Amino acid sequence: MERWEHETVEFKEAKGGYNEDKIGQYFSAISNEANLKNQQYGWFILGVSEDGARHPVGTSFKKGDSALLEKFKFEISRNVTDGMSFLDIIELFPVYEGTTYRVLMFKVPAAVAGMPTAWKNRYYARNGESLCTLQQYKIDAIRGQERRDWSKQAVSGAGIEHLDSQAILLAREKYKEKMKRPHISEEVDKLSDTEFLTKIKLLQNGKVTNAAMLLLGREECDYLLERPPVIMWRLYDKDGIDRDYEIYNIPFINVVDKIFTKIRNLTYRYMPNQLSLFPKETQQYDMWILRELLNNAIAHANYQLGGRIYLNEFDDHIIVTNPGDFLPPGIESVLKPGYNPPFYRNQLLAETMVRFHMIDTETSGIKKIYRIQKAKYFPMPDYDFETYNQVGVTIYGKTLDDKYTFILYDNPDLDLETIYLLDQVQKGQGSSLSNEAVSHLRKYKLVEGRKNQLFLSAEVARTMGEEAVYIKNRAFDDQYYRDLIVEYLKRYGKANKKDIRDLLWDKLPAALSDDRKKIAR
Repeated sequence: MERWEHETVEFKEAKGGYNEDKIGQYFSAISNEANLKNQQYGWFILGVSEDGARHPVGTSFKKGDSALLEKFKFEISRNVTDGMSFLDIIELFPVYEGTTYRVLMFKVPAAVAGMPTAWKNRYYARNGESLCTLQQYKIDAIRGQERRDWSKQAVSGAGIEHLDSQAILLAREKYKEKMKRPHISEEVDKLSDTEFLTKIKLLQNGKVTNAAMLLLGREECDYLLERPPVIMWRLYDKDGIDRDYEIYNIPFINVVDKIFTKIRNLTYRYMPNQLSLFPKETQQYDMWILRELLNNAIAHANYQLGGRIYLNEFDDHIIVTNPGDFLPPGIESVLKPGYNPPFYRNQLLAETMVRFHMIDTETSGIKKIYRIQKAKYFPMPDYDFETYNQVGVTIYGKTLDDKYTFILYDNPDLDLETIYLLDQVQKGQGSSLSNEAVSHLRKYKLVEGRKNQLFLSAEVARTMGEEAVYIKNRAFDDQYYRDLIVEYLKRYGKANKKDIRDLLWDKLPAALSDDRKKIAR
C-alpha cells in the first residue's frame, strides 16, 4: 500500500480488546468509503501499532473460542443496513522480534450501489484517519449510483458461435410451451437463432449478454465469463460424510434435469392423524419444489462474487445455497398477500427464465413451495440468511413433530403466515417470534407456555390423545381373536391357558380392567 492508513484501512492496537459499538461505526465508514473509491472491500485491523512504524502488538479481542468471532459477525449484522456483516475475519499470528502476536483482520464489504451503509441508523465516513459523519455530498453520490443489471451486460469477446445450438433449440421449445399461442409458435419457428435471441433480449445490439451465456453458452466457452459459474451436487450419509459429488457447468437451461438423475427420492410413509389405520405414502420431495429452488438459485445468485451454487443432499433433507443475499427483508414478508419484490438482482436473467418456463415470477414460486409442503403436512422450508453474501434454503423430506402434522390435517384452512409461525415453534424457534406473532397463535389456542419455551397447544395434544384412546379402546371383532388363536396353533401345535392369555392380553380393549379381561366374552 502506498500509505499504511487511509479511508479504507484502519489500524488499532486494541491490546486488551476494543469497543464493539466503535467497530460498528468504522464498519459503516470503511464500507461507504470503499464504495466511493470503487473498491470491493476495506479493512479494519486490530493488534497493530497506531503510531510510528507499523508492527504487531497483539489483541485479546474475542480471544478463545473461535465461535466468538462468528457470533460477533452476526451481532454486527443486526445493526447494519440490510443485515450486512464482515466478508471474513482473519486471525493471524505473526512473529515480531521473536514474539508471536495475535492480529485480527476484518474484511469490510463496500456499500451496495445506491444504498449507503449505516450503523444503528447513522451513516459514517472517514476524513483522512478520522471518523466522522458521512457528508451529504457523499450520501448523494452513493444514492445516485445506478443499480446495474449484471445479466444484461455484454460478455466481452462472445458471439453467437459461443452459444450451444442444442440449448438454443431447447430454449425455443420452452418459450413456445410457456406462451401457449399458435401464432407465436409459428413466428418463433420462422426466426433464425440470432433473430429469436434478439427478440427475447438475450442478444442486445448484436452482443451476447451474461444471461445468454449463462443459460445457453457452450461449456468449453465458459472462460469468457469473468467468473465462470458452477453448480455442485453433493451427497452426504447420515453421519454427514460426503459420499459422492458432481460438478455442472453452463449451459444452465437444462442443468436441473441432469441433477435430478442424481437425487434419491424415496417413498416416505407416515400417519397424518391418529385416526388413520393406514399410513400415507408420498415421495420425500416434490420435484417441482426442487426445480423451483434450484432455478431460483440460478436466477438470483450474485455472479460477481464468484462462488458456487450447491445442492447438498442428506438422508432426510436437501439444502440449496447460492452466493448473494435475499432481497426482501425476510421470508415472512413474502408470504403476505399482495407482496411485490422491490427489484431483481438479475432482471434480464429472471425474466428470461420465466419465459423459458424455468421459474415462476413475482415470488409466487416461494408461496407455491409452502403450499405444497402444507398439503403434505411437512415442515416448511428454512431460509438461512446468517452467512453474509450467501442464501441457503432447506427443504424437508419427512415430518418432524406429529402434533404439527395433526394440526395441519385438522385445520386445512390455516393461512401460510400462521403455518410458518407454527413451524417455527415445532423447530424450537418460538422465542424468536415477535410478541404480535405469539399473541396471534395464542388467540387460536395453537400454542402454550412462556415465550422463551413455547410448545404446541396441550389442548390439541389432548384431542389427539383422546382419539388415540378411542382407537385403543375399540374392541376388535371375535373373528380377529379366533384367527390369532388358529395361527398360533398352526405354528406351535398346542397352547395352554397361559399361552392364550399372553397372546391376547394386550390386544383386548384398554378400557377393560384386568379382572374384566380375564372373563371377556
